[in-house]
Amino acid sequence: MEKKTFSVGLDIGTTKIVAIIGCKNEYGKLEILGIGKAKSLGVKRGVVNNITQTISSIQQAVEEAENVSGYEIKSVVVGIAGQHIRSLHHSDYITRDDADKVIDEADIDNLINQVHKLVMLPGEEIIHVLPQDFKVDSQEHIKETIGMYGGRLEANFHVVVGQVSSIKNIGRCVKSTGLDLSEITLEPLASASAVLSQEEKEAGVALIDIGGGTTDLAIFKDGIIRHTAVIPFGGNVITEDIKEGCSIIEKQAELLKVKFGSAWPGENKENEIVSIPGLRGREPKEITLKNLSKIIHARITEIIEQVYLEIKNYGHETQKGKLIAGIVLTGGGAQVKHLKQLVEYITGMDTRIGYPNEHLAGGSDEVLSSPAFATAVGLLMEGLDKQERIEKLENQENLEKEEKKQREEDLERKKFSLAGGDEEEVVAQKTEEVLKEEPKPVPIPKKSYFEKFSERFRDFLDNAE
Repeated sequence: MEKKTFSVGLDIGTTKIVAIIGCKNEYGKLEILGIGKAKSLGVKRGVVNNITQTISSIQQAVEEAENVSGYEIKSVVVGIAGQHIRSLHHSDYITRDDADKVIDEADIDNLINQVHKLVMLPGEEIIHVLPQDFKVDSQEHIKETIGMYGGRLEANFHVVVGQVSSIKNIGRCVKSTGLDLSEITLEPLASASAVLSQEEKEAGVALIDIGGGTTDLAIFKDGIIRHTAVIPFGGNVITEDIKEGCSIIEKQAELLKVKFGSAWPGENKENEIVSIPGLRGREPKEITLKNLSKIIHARITEIIEQVYLEIKNYGHETQKGKLIAGIVLTGGGAQVKHLKQLVEYITGMDTRIGYPNEHLAGGSDEVLSSPAFATAVGLLMEGLDKQERIEKLENQENLEKEEKKQREEDLERKKFSLAGGDEEEVVAQKTEEVLKEEPKPVPIPKKSYFEKFSERFRDFLDNAE
């Protein structure tokens, strides 16, 4: 039986922690081998506030995924999110010593390292530096500078910043469960991998991931991430409002929201009523669905208006920044009825719900195609893509070794073949000459900015211990 290459995505959310283990089938689709879920007890608004409880929840989710799949989990791809994440735009430049020398990756790394030296607010750390476009001397709006010539290399950057303590806590929780961090990525980027097409990213799209504690925004244009933001409100504040507004317990409020909730109050009639059992023999409460919808509508409108303000700040209303593909909603909060219509009404932008099922193999659990699992599926995809790149490099190296070994064997065969005719001598001599040649260098795939970020982040966590 062929050994499967699998990866594990670990989504540490505010309401749930999900461990998802999977591999790719022969058609390049995701085959989910196992999934584990646990209630997230130590995370508030995307930030770990109780390390012991978070470790326990991670262990529970990982063990469940291991039991279902039959595989032992050793390393995971983890997402970073939370209300402490913010982004900013920055321009920087370097002056090169030799303008007649080709610009290479080392020059871009020097420029990125220079941005990492920016002074941040106390307790903050730059966790991600993404080049948007470059300028070489007087040439502007260049996407790829490697191979060009110039004395001054300038770039616009999208810089993601987070709280050092919050970032360290995520790393500590994962390491304390005995797992390795194989890769770290921003959760909005993972969700984008799962639900957005390349065409949407090129045309311009805003991904809104409504989670339990936070709402994440990621804006793409021309295939590049242009803006990220975290709104510190999510599905939990809607549940809290229902709990307070209807004077019921949290568990009942969550059930009401999921089963009967709607973002559009106009669709409910005054006489539509749901009865909630009373506590400890008390009389049951009767709640009208119209009132329930009004509570949900008020809070969701507030969240969407804040997100739309971020989209306008990015420059959506300008001709250059127009998002042709509109808005894609995902995350657990995207399952509220009539949310798509409300978002279209508030923003005037085309909207759709983003499901991760287009990447899943046929026969996958229907639960997984829910928007609530978009981030976990995206993290799994990131892990599998990284493994594919590593395997490709190893295969190239093995092929090079095989070719060299074959040439050596050919030479030996010619040397000790039938009593040396002239033809054999010529072939042997030529083979020997080929062996003396310098071996062709194996092309090493260029590391993405996300891989460099993962390496830098792992070093940061190791130094923090």
